[in-house]
Amino acid sequence: MELRIFIEPQQGASYDDQLTIARRAEGLGFGAFFRSDHYLAMGVDGRPGPTDSWVTLAGIARETDTIRLGTMMTAATFRYPGPLAIQVAQVDQMSGGRVELGIGAGWYDAEHAAYAIPFPSTPERFDILEDTLAIVTGLWATPEGETFDYAGKRHSVTHSPGLPKPHQQPRPPIIIGGKGATRTPELTAAYADEFNLPFVGLEITERQIGRVRAACDGIGRDPDELVYSSSHTVCCGADEAEVQRRADYIGRTPDDLRANALAGTPEEIVDTIGRYAALGAERMYLQVLDLHDLDQLQLIADEVMPHV
Repeated sequence: MELRIFIEPQQGASYDDQLTIARRAEGLGFGAFFRSDHYLAMGVDGRPGPTDSWVTLAGIARETDTIRLGTMMTAATFRYPGPLAIQVAQVDQMSGGRVELGIGAGWYDAEHAAYAIPFPSTPERFDILEDTLAIVTGLWATPEGETFDYAGKRHSVTHSPGLPKPHQQPRPPIIIGGKGATRTPELTAAYADEFNLPFVGLEITERQIGRVRAACDGIGRDPDELVYSSSHTVCCGADEAEVQRRADYIGRTPDDLRANALAGTPEEIVDTIGRYAALGAERMYLQVLDLHDLDQLQLIADEVMPHV
């Protein structure tokens, strides 16, 4: 099981805060540093204010060496497909080929209203997501010297040179996630390299992985080509007092976290991760909410990572 660090900078984090976490995660051997793609805080004032995910990852790409970098998840409503393909390809070049694109339909209507971003209906947002996936992958796959055309429901492309190309070939990995019963599995089967389930229990995880595998079978794709992953808030303590202190900081209780997240002693967290591994999960994204608690990262690296 690969462990990756995942943060929520819209809750209040500067670029320097994020760089510190990314560098520490790299030094401790975590597989990747991922960040959310949000422009509005949830339940807090969010100061100093939001940072753009791809601007931030571009900076971090130049100040790290080996750790993989990505979004969990970029909202397809935030960026037109062509500029997004350029941004991700450029950051992939800047990192030497360490970028992954997690992408979804977008869901947080308040942040769209707060920053003048249109927020269409759910079916329309999934149409936008489908067109974005088709265009981004199509642009990256277009041979140099040729052009790309695509006619979609919400976005279309005419005579695009499909430049620039990402460093990774044939493309950076694409991650799709969520609990949707129909379009999410279909889009995952058609476009994704990884399927992620965020903040759900074992029963939903098993059911949704089954849907994705069935969608792959339906188009003749081997379901084992996909990487399956989960995301959970982490609250790890060497003893109960430390678990309680970290739970208090993020406004949760140890009981709630143990039932709905990765919480407790390292031994408890290893056991919980093992339950997801038994369902097919190969990666776990650890949502770290206290960006100044670097000791928790050290504890996980020392006492959890070697046992999963």
